[in-house]
Amino acid sequence: MNFKTFSTGIVIAAAAALATSCEEGKSYAELLVDETYSTNYYLSDYHVVNEIPEDSVFEYGPDAPYYRLDEDGNLYMQVLNPGNTEVKVEYDELIYFRFTRYNLNEFRKTGLMLGDGNENNLNYGSTSFRFQNMQLTSTSTFGLGIQEPLKYLGVDSEVNLVVKSQLGPTSEIANVIPYLYHIRYMESPL
Repeated sequence: MNFKTFSTGIVIAAAAALATSCEEGKSYAELLVDETYSTNYYLSDYHVVNEIPEDSVFEYGPDAPYYRLDEDGNLYMQVLNPGNTEVKVEYDELIYFRFTRYNLNEFRKTGLMLGDGNENNLNYGSTSFRFQNMQLTSTSTFGLGIQEPLKYLGVDSEVNLVVKSQLGPTSEIANVIPYLYHIRYMESPL
């Protein structure tokens, strides 16, 4: 099963779930429009490159642009540290990550970036996935979007990642909330 097929299946399931649970009486289409507004609101303060560099050599650092990683505009990556790009992650490799995520709908409404996650709180424990192994729940628990940077970067990389709901956590797709993730990828829990 490939990434696009898996994503399409998740979107269809989310649409079915939304039939009974739309925020404030909004239709699924209206929630998607809000999600796009929130994503664009956040990205409007940054330079956005609409394609991946042909040589996969990304600018990096806090002033690097956001790169659109998919043709539908559901995923944007700012590389803070590319890690060791000579060593690529392999299929089913166990990858640990630490993250903080920020609700971009709330950011658009309030201007506040309030994050949650395990990046600065070791009480949450480690989080992990098996790279691209779609047979495991751990692969999709946090959504497919968080794995995409590792197709281009090495382990020990660090990114800011804008993830729209279709590629986010499977349990939250029906909420239609885009998130900004700050993620560090590692081979060991700490």
